[in-house]
Amino acid sequence: MRTPLPVVLAGARGHGRWHVANIRRLERAGLVRLAGICELTPLTEEEAGGELPEQSADFGALLDSTGARIAVICTPIPTHTDLALTAARRGVHLLLEKPPAPSYAEFRRMADGVAEAGVACQVGFQSLGSHAVPAIRELVAEGAIGELMGIGGAGAWVRDEAYFRRAPWSGRRRLNGADVIDGALTNPLAHAVATALALGGSARAEDVTGIETELAHANDIEADDTSCVRITTARGLRVTVAATLCAERADEPYVLLHGSSGRITFWYKQDRVLLQRGGHGPEEYHHGRTDLLENLADHLTTGAGLLVPPDGTGAFMRVVEAIRRAPDPEPLPDAAWHRVPGENRRVVPGIDGLVAAAADTLSLYSELGAPWAPRTEHPRYEVSTR
Repeated sequence: MRTPLPVVLAGARGHGRWHVANIRRLERAGLVRLAGICELTPLTEEEAGGELPEQSADFGALLDSTGARIAVICTPIPTHTDLALTAARRGVHLLLEKPPAPSYAEFRRMADGVAEAGVACQVGFQSLGSHAVPAIRELVAEGAIGELMGIGGAGAWVRDEAYFRRAPWSGRRRLNGADVIDGALTNPLAHAVATALALGGSARAEDVTGIETELAHANDIEADDTSCVRITTARGLRVTVAATLCAERADEPYVLLHGSSGRITFWYKQDRVLLQRGGHGPEEYHHGRTDLLENLADHLTTGAGLLVPPDGTGAFMRVVEAIRRAPDPEPLPDAAWHRVPGENRRVVPGIDGLVAAAADTLSLYSELGAPWAPRTEHPRYEVSTR
């Protein structure tokens, strides 16, 4: 029986509540132990889900005093790199929430620093722990849908206006001079981008050669809440992902692989796969999932391979950088959106169909005839592979 690994969690409120519950789950299984919580305001016993561990607002001091082996970082995006390096310099391994950094330069500073320190780092793209990912890769390799022609991604979500006020950095591109880049494609629906790239065998930074963006917002924010991106990979594939937080009705996000003789749809939050191909009826599969903190603990104790190391998110970070460098998102004209009575949220009529059509045709909103989409040529971010 192995000794539970001591874990410190930085950022235990908001999305951090999910990590508290997950650490407690793995604690009951004897894999880890919640040794410390780093928060500006200490948690109550109820918030901590059990007996209170050591708490401090000083992350480095908490790592030292608890003897942490793993740090889970779920703090505001601009803090990720510095906190990750604080842990790495102490030899503490990492589960780092997505997006790992707000710019490619900060990502490289983090990834290079972690590598130099010799610690393991897992980036929190939970969808890449789905057993559907290797299963889909195997289907493609076997030729189940013929030649892979392109990949689409679609995310139609609903968020009320309070969502964009949940924290000072919410919906911001920059805060106090620091990059944040909290847009639909880079944060809430980032999994669609990262998963599409991974399934296309283009997860590393050098796998991306060009990126086109169309960024807009209906809400009163700096960042995008309705956007799409088209990525050209070194393999010559087009990967188009469309997202909105202003959907008419919430739907499950998915990634769609287009083949010369079929298609595969992957609803990544549900670990559900639909295979459609000529000469066969539709085939649906449901898969399990490996938790990323559990995988990190296994990596440290048994040598299991990491599922989402930093290099496996380099292509996603190229997309973040393209969005960071793009012109600020366009505010949609008043005629392009309306409020839903009693729900305090903004809706862009017709956006649900546009998101699905973008994934289906690998087109951008402007190419699909969205009346509010930019009529000028969309910004293209060229990526050097040298």
